[in-house]
Amino acid sequence: MTGTAAEHQAPDPSPEGRLADAGAMTAIVQDSYGGADVLRHERIARPEVAENEVLVRVHAAGLDRGTWHLMTGKPYLMRVAGLGFRRPKDRVPGRDLAGTVAAVGAAVTRFAVGDQVFGVGRGAFAEYAVAREDKLARKPVNLSFEQAAVVPISAATALQALSDAGRVESGQQVLVIGASGGVGSYAVQLAKTFGAEVTGVASTAKLGLVRSLGADRVLDYTRDDYADGTHHYDLVLDIAGNPKLSRLRRALTPRGTAVLVGGEDGGNLTGGMNRTLRALALSPFVGQRFATFVNKERASDLDRLTEHIEADQVTPSIDRTYPLDRVPEAMRHLAAGKVRGKVAITI
Repeated sequence: MTGTAAEHQAPDPSPEGRLADAGAMTAIVQDSYGGADVLRHERIARPEVAENEVLVRVHAAGLDRGTWHLMTGKPYLMRVAGLGFRRPKDRVPGRDLAGTVAAVGAAVTRFAVGDQVFGVGRGAFAEYAVAREDKLARKPVNLSFEQAAVVPISAATALQALSDAGRVESGQQVLVIGASGGVGSYAVQLAKTFGAEVTGVASTAKLGLVRSLGADRVLDYTRDDYADGTHHYDLVLDIAGNPKLSRLRRALTPRGTAVLVGGEDGGNLTGGMNRTLRALALSPFVGQRFATFVNKERASDLDRLTEHIEADQVTPSIDRTYPLDRVPEAMRHLAAGKVRGKVAITI
């Protein structure tokens, strides 16, 4: 730890605190890419903070599909992009977190020791994690740490898909494909908050969740075809899907917008990148608009989400919680496609 951070360190007289003060912590680590078996529960050194960073005593962490990709190293394009060619650059996985500020760097002005925060950090599957000041926000007062931990990446992705990329407007017809997942569960609620009429697409077993989130209409993708011409939508969010672009076009109004939020079936090399590039190449030549975006991790979005959460307009939907030593089990549950909403890790 830097000397400046140590000066801000809150003393902790508990046995756990004495271990932490000695520089050790419990964490999940991985030294290679692969399935859940590469994850191990170990004692490692506590991270140090830079001058613009915050050390967070993690009370809960969120598990999302992106963390699964970082565990497996797929698509391989991620490795070339700088995340680690043979092994993960960040040995401790996990990014979504909620907890209490334990120390701050010299340049940090927005937070002090003892503040309850949530946001995006590095190595959240551990007792302590580091986060940049501009990726943290005050924890919503009406959420538990477990609830707050599953908000940052998924909810911010939904917000940016609707507002930045989709340019959603009140009164529009919005279709959310993958409405029962992490991003989708927030997209349904946020679209309703923005005044849209929402149709959610999910599997048979998850339709009840989508209804409970406020969807005006639900479609069972095993039986219903959202592109059969019965309804047309001003905005379609395709979340981690793989429909052909022609199907998305049939679901849209003549001037509608489709936002490609993700794609899981594009192969191990590039994932859904090929379909995304085709969509962007097609967009200038048709009346409908295809859009994509790179999720931005910023405190301003977390503050905006907090307003909706504290107004009871958005509520995290947690499928299950797992203790830290059962993260491999949580990963298998996620990979099996059984999660309704989000999974939280308690620490």
